Amino acid sequence: MTKGSSQPVNPSAREALNRFKMETANEVGVNLKQGYNGDLTSRQAGSIGGEMVRKMIQAYENSLQ
Repeated sequence: MTKGSSQPVNPSAREALNRFKMETANEVGVNLKQGYNGDLTSRQAGSIGGEMVRKMIQAYENSLQ
């Protein structure tokens, strides 16, 4: 996002990250839905974010080879 704006610099990046998040949630067994997910526990939300980070690090490491 740009400073002072709520619009992302690249709107397609937001869509790609949302798809990535949904795929990752499915893989770790968390029932994530579009919109409000306030019923998730911190552990469930953290498992999604943690797995996303692991995948991004792995992709970066693979790109270095």
